[in-house]
Amino acid sequence: MGASGADAVERHSAEVLKVSTRSRPSAVAGAIAGVIRDSGMAEVQSIGAGATNQAIKAVAIARSYLSEEGIDIVCTPSFIDVAIDEEERTAIRLLVERR
Repeated sequence: MGASGADAVERHSAEVLKVSTRSRPSAVAGAIAGVIRDSGMAEVQSIGAGATNQAIKAVAIARSYLSEEGIDIVCTPSFIDVAIDEEERTAIRLLVERR
């Protein structure tokens, strides 16, 4: 049925989450909500339309999770360059912060 929660999101630091087309939005949302609770800010990175779609859905789901606790979030998108296999790629960065 898809990747498990551990496989769905690759954490590279306490606050950066990398999302793929195979990521389950609900699993990514749980990770975003956890990072927001802990530090107030999460960075979500995606490359490609499918991965970006999953990331955006995850932010929307995380917002609903956190709103139940009285926490509101805002998402600021931007482009970043990342190196993958010694090749530069353009990624979407979603900076998710407490409002």
